[in-house]
This record gives sequence, C-alpha cells and structure tokens, in this order.
Amino acid sequence: MIKMNKKAKQLERLTYKEEEVMEYIWQLGPCAPKDVVAQYPDPKPHISTVSTMFQILERKGYLTHEVKGRGYIYLPAVEQRSYGKGKLQSFVTRYFDNSYMNVVSALVQEEKVSQEELIDFLEKLKTNS
Repeated sequence: MIKMNKKAKQLERLTYKEEEVMEYIWQLGPCAPKDVVAQYPDPKPHISTVSTMFQILERKGYLTHEVKGRGYIYLPAVEQRSYGKGKLQSFVTRYFDNSYMNVVSALVQEEKVSQEELIDFLEKLKTNS
C-alpha cells in the first residue's frame, strides 16, 4: 500500500458515494466490485455502478489493480489513515481558520471534551515528552 505523500495530497476529491466505496475497500483489502456490492445493505447497488466507481477511483489515484484470472483485483493506493488526515486538515482549514486549537476550543465549548479530559491529555503529553 502506498502512503499518502505530497503528490497524493493533490488527488482529486472524492464524492460521498466514492468515499463510501473506498470505506468498503479499506475494510476488505484487495477485492473486486462484487465483493463491495456484497457489503452493502439491501437494496444493493448494481454491480455495474460499483464497477464504474472502481474505474473512477483508479483514475483519481485511489486504487490500483492486479490481473487475477480473467478479471482484476483492486487494492487501495492510499491508506485510510492518510486519507483521513487529509480530510481533517481540509476541515480544519475550511471551518476553523486553519487552527487546531480552535477545534479543541469548540470541542470543549460544546462539551464534547471535558476540561478534565483535556488536562489528563496534556499531563500524558508531558509524561511522554
């Protein structure tokens, strides 16, 4: 699997449906479109729809493929964690003035993270440094 590097950060954005298919691919590992279709709840998308998504994801640089028998097995070209980091950076830039402290402040203000949890986290950071 290829780690997301500077070049990978320039990959085209994924649509919601493309991201959904990538989530299944990351869960499954090397797979074919039929494997992803099997993961969907009913009503399942048509195999041709998912196959088209695979082709788009490969064109965008998120997938690679290997020949297996008479078909292809697709593999993620971008790690899920790396993709998530890129999405987080984009989110922080877009909605929090590129400040992670603004994110933390919002989480504390909305009581999603308590002050005690934040203090405990800071103590752990001091201990590990």
